[in-house]
Amino acid sequence: MEKDIDLVLLVDDNDTDNFISKRIIEITKFAQRVEVRNSGKSALQYLEQYQDDPSNLPDIIFLDINMPIVDGFVFLFEFELFPEEVKKKCNIVILSSSNNKRDIARIVDNDHVIKFVTKPLTESSLQEVREIYRQEATNQQ
Repeated sequence: MEKDIDLVLLVDDNDTDNFISKRIIEITKFAQRVEVRNSGKSALQYLEQYQDDPSNLPDIIFLDINMPIVDGFVFLFEFELFPEEVKKKCNIVILSSSNNKRDIARIVDNDHVIKFVTKPLTESSLQEVREIYRQEATNQQ
């Protein structure tokens, strides 16, 4: 049975990017629900708030790298401190306009990052993410 994506968390400080990403996720019916946080800090607070409630934890987190204060790297570092259940449930996709090879290399090595996607989100990039997500879900069974 293919596992559907219930909840997506968009983490980006750019409201326009969030709007566009949310719309493409809704239009393509990629996920049932979309939560948006405009900083790494508020995204971490969201995860903390729901860490004991798996139904409100995102299946996929689309994470921007370049944000003020808590950027994608700090977010990933902090994410490591969450309980195992949270880390297992939340798959991270880096969604960035950065094509800095050093940044990309640092991030793709992270165990929780399943894909790197260049902005903007497209129907085909979402399809790739869905396939990887389903593969990951199958591997965890």
